[in-house]
Amino acid sequence: MTGTFERKSPVVKLAEANRDHIVGPDDRILITGAAGFMGPHVVEALLKRGFRKLRCLVRPTSDAGKLADLGRCNSAGAPVEVLRGNLLNAEDCAEAVRDVALIYHLAAGRGEKAFPDAFINSVVTTRNLLDAILRAGGLKRFVNVSSFAVYSNVGNPGGQFLDESSPVEPQPARRGDAYTFAKVRQEEIVLEYGKRFGVPHVIVRPGVVYGPGNEAIHGRVGIAGFGLFLHLGGANTVPLTYVENCADAIVLAGLRPGVNGEVLNVVDDDLPSSRQFLRLYKRHVRPFRSIYVPHVVSYLLCLLWEKYSAWSEGQLPPVYNRARWRVSWKRTRYTNQKIKSLLGWSQRVPTSEALAKHFESCRRKALNA
Repeated sequence: MTGTFERKSPVVKLAEANRDHIVGPDDRILITGAAGFMGPHVVEALLKRGFRKLRCLVRPTSDAGKLADLGRCNSAGAPVEVLRGNLLNAEDCAEAVRDVALIYHLAAGRGEKAFPDAFINSVVTTRNLLDAILRAGGLKRFVNVSSFAVYSNVGNPGGQFLDESSPVEPQPARRGDAYTFAKVRQEEIVLEYGKRFGVPHVIVRPGVVYGPGNEAIHGRVGIAGFGLFLHLGGANTVPLTYVENCADAIVLAGLRPGVNGEVLNVVDDDLPSSRQFLRLYKRHVRPFRSIYVPHVVSYLLCLLWEKYSAWSEGQLPPVYNRARWRVSWKRTRYTNQKIKSLLGWSQRVPTSEALAKHFESCRRKALNA
């Protein structure tokens, strides 16, 4: 059998890959929170797909060095526009959304302990951005990056799958976590603007995003206290997603047609249990003392903490309660079938490789501490 084989150039391959996207390489794309943990990975994923007009909104005090490096070293051959501004300022919002066709909204109030601060920096900022979008017009999609923290995991028998149809926390303030409260209210704002004003949107809910730059052991595994680590997760699956894999899913959520109004969970394949993760961490990063707290014991401790907090009229904040237990330590499984079927997403960095990279970063940070 004879024939000819024509090798396609990278430009042709990109054009074919982008053929079914809702925006083209010369449409302007806004990434808020671009200087954060996830932001540079989303920017890099867009650049690799050939998008040439990326506007990165960062806070006035943020270090935008990574974004500048990406702008100098990308195959798209275009600099990354770095716009310094504050989403609490209407003029900054208007400038950010000017001539924008697609928005990846990563900016959020992370780390705030106080509910008002979290609300202002996640909910008010999102509302301001959506108001600016309504005035500007022309938007093809608003991708709101949320979190697994919004789920209540109530009514889900132990060991069953948590998916996009699972209920969201109906009373997020009772969780005692400002981040959860703000994320639930942020999603409500996005859904309201979609229903009332027709803002085309997709909500993406990553699980536990990990990788270099986010080295802390997540609370789903356990918590440090009393001079040792309390291992609370046990045999529970940890809903991990490596930062590069998560960025790919977020990018596809903005590009694929026919997914407006969808909610999409992001977790990787081959998820480890909490016990497996902790064992690997101790082996590859550093050993330390830990004690396993069985699920029934952790549930009773959360119940007692919750009741004492109520009895003390909040003098002891309800940081540990049954609502948090259901989300963090109740036996639950996770699925990524929806992002695979709707977005055509696949895990680019295998879990074994991702964990190795993560633990190496953790080890370097521990040595330099």
